[in-house]
Formats: sequence, structure tokens, C-alpha cells
Amino acid sequence: MKEHHLVRAPSMTDADRSDPASSFVSAWVAGLPVPEHARALDLATGRGRHAAVAARAGYQTFIVDRALDVLCDTTARLERQGFAVKAWCADLEVTPLPRNWFDLVIVTRYLQRSLCQAITESLRPGGVLIYETFTERQRRHGRGPTSPEFLLASGELPKRFRDLEMMFYEEVDEPEAVARLVARASTRRS
Repeated sequence: MKEHHLVRAPSMTDADRSDPASSFVSAWVAGLPVPEHARALDLATGRGRHAAVAARAGYQTFIVDRALDVLCDTTARLERQGFAVKAWCADLEVTPLPRNWFDLVIVTRYLQRSLCQAITESLRPGGVLIYETFTERQRRHGRGPTSPEFLLASGELPKRFRDLEMMFYEEVDEPEAVARLVARASTRRS
């Protein structure tokens, strides 16, 4: 696999300004120490808002999404902004995440409960998960997902990641109803 390096300072596009990265994710990524040769994953990357945050922080950044056209557009946009990322198109129900591989995993606005254990196992010892997605209370806003399949129950997210050490957890209702979690894999994992 070809190695990529950050080649120039990134610039924001109009799309980035209208749909910026989560300030919660950005603040946590900025505050984490970045180990040498650290790898980050933006899972279900979509437009790659959080891949740019991880790459800017110094992580070798990987993106995965199952929509090939979206993934190609995102990769091209990130490269135009000066970020080199490694992308793969996959349905993670079929193609597993690598175990013990990432120092940081970012998941936003996405919920696939069947992946929670795989996400946990994809973290290296000491690796951090940053997760932010909608709760059932989002229905009150009249926008976003409405199916229970894509909405967390109150208090559900920390239960899904109980094998990780909780660093931070909250649920908020404004401006969107989301649960936010930051958790670390034990440094004594096998």
C-alpha cells in the first residue's frame, strides 16, 4: 500500500463550511496525545468531515464507507485539501474491521449496533473511541432519522461499549438530540 503524507495546509470548501465537523469530535481529537505512527479510522465517513480532523491532528487516516461513489468523492475532496487518506469500500457486516489496529476510531451520525464489538476490538491498547450519534429524542426536532434502528435509547451507548474505559459521556437535546461518548481501550488488552 502506498504511503501518503500531508503535503500542504488544508483549506475549507463551501461544503465544509455548511456542514462542519462536530465541535465535540474536533475538541477531543485536538486534546488527545498522538502516538508515533498513530492510525485513525473515520467509520462510515460520508463526506469525511472527521477524517480531515484526524489527519490534521497527525494521524495516518483511514476512511471506510459502503457507498463507493461517496467514498471516491470524499477521497478526492480530502486530497484536494492536502490530506492523504487510505480508503476502502466495504460493508462492515461482511468485511470485518482489523483487530488491534487503530489508535483512534471516530463514529458520528451513524448507528449499526452489530458493529459495536468489532469497533471495540479494532482499537489498539490505549486506543480511543469518539462516538456521537442521535438519540430517540431527535424525533422531537422533526429532522434526522426516525427509525428506532438508527436512534439510541437513553443510556444505551455506554452499555454498548462497556468493555472500554469511559472517559466522557453525555446526552444533549439541543441543537440536536445526541449521545456523546469518549472511551479508551485498556492498555492491558491481549
